[in-house]
Amino acid sequence: MLMTRVSLFGVSVLAAAVCTSACSSGPDAGGAAGAGAAAGGRGGGRGNAAAAVPIATGVAYQKAVAREIRIIGTAEASTIVAVRAQVTGELTKVTFKEGDEVAKGQVLFELDRRPLEAALQQAKANLQRDIATADNARASSARYQDLQARGIATREQSDQARTSADALAAAVDADKAAVDNAQVQLDYATIHAPSAGRTGQLMVHIGNLVRANDTTPLVTINAISPINVSFGVPEAQLPELKRYLAKGGVRVSAVAPNEVGPSAGRIDFIDNAVDQTTGQIKVKGSFPNTDRRLWPGQFVNVTVTLTTDPAALVVPSVAVQNGQQGPYVFVVKADKTVEFRPVSVDREMNEETVIKTGLKPGEVVVTDGHLRLVAGSKVTIKPAAGTPTAAASKTEP
Repeated sequence: MLMTRVSLFGVSVLAAAVCTSACSSGPDAGGAAGAGAAAGGRGGGRGNAAAAVPIATGVAYQKAVAREIRIIGTAEASTIVAVRAQVTGELTKVTFKEGDEVAKGQVLFELDRRPLEAALQQAKANLQRDIATADNARASSARYQDLQARGIATREQSDQARTSADALAAAVDADKAAVDNAQVQLDYATIHAPSAGRTGQLMVHIGNLVRANDTTPLVTINAISPINVSFGVPEAQLPELKRYLAKGGVRVSAVAPNEVGPSAGRIDFIDNAVDQTTGQIKVKGSFPNTDRRLWPGQFVNVTVTLTTDPAALVVPSVAVQNGQQGPYVFVVKADKTVEFRPVSVDREMNEETVIKTGLKPGEVVVTDGHLRLVAGSKVTIKPAAGTPTAAASKTEP
């Protein structure tokens, strides 16, 4: 019993000592912990401060910009003539080389003329025979009319003589037509160029039998100066094209791949209907092509210049971003923060975009670094490519 009281007394003394120590040191310890927490809070604030975002920039500025329609077109010969024979005969002469430029009316081929000359002589002989017979019939008719007047010949005999004379006169007219036809057939033995242009591949050679109106032409002539360029304009742009065509001044140019410069022409044909399968309307431009830059069948890049805006506001195309509410740009303000700015885009030209509304000339826009930006972000402008940095410009001691 005595041992139990001693143990309880010792435990009470130890608890009192611990309580006294804790109470006497409590305020100082709490203040230190609070200071440490405050210090930790300030350190954390410095670590989470938003760093300036490095960006690249461009400037919105005004310049003259053409309003254009750019499409792919095809060069076409202004006239295409497939030369065929109109009579049957052996090909005896070719007066040109493949690929030659020929003039209208120039002799290209000659066929064997002998059968056609013989047919012409026969027609002429038939004509002379019938002329002689007709003369005799007219004389007989005149005699029978005289005999009828004197009562020697009957009226029937006189009418028969006159009818025979008229029939032979008609035969003479038919013979004259046959002579003319034989002459035309003989003329067809010499084949002339129906139009000027450049000859293609020769399909029939000397010694071959040529048939009249054969399916295979002897040669094809393409007129390449002037030349046409055919292209399709989307139906959405047709009203604008017609409006500027009515005002005049619409220019069209075409450039073939790997050519040094475009060829200038004019629009001279717009189809009368929109192609329902493609949603485009066919347009043709005529080009002088005196330098032979354009070639039939060649694909070319066509530019239709409708007009020129003398003071269009442009920015680099990479500055314009697309969001849920439409296109926008980030504008860099004087305090090196950015402003979110919705814009209205008119059109894109190569690497530049024409802005209709939302910007003013001289404003600086972000061209690189958009993904890390929000409205009000602090930014730092990266040096332009090729500009030496401060570290790189230091010289070795």
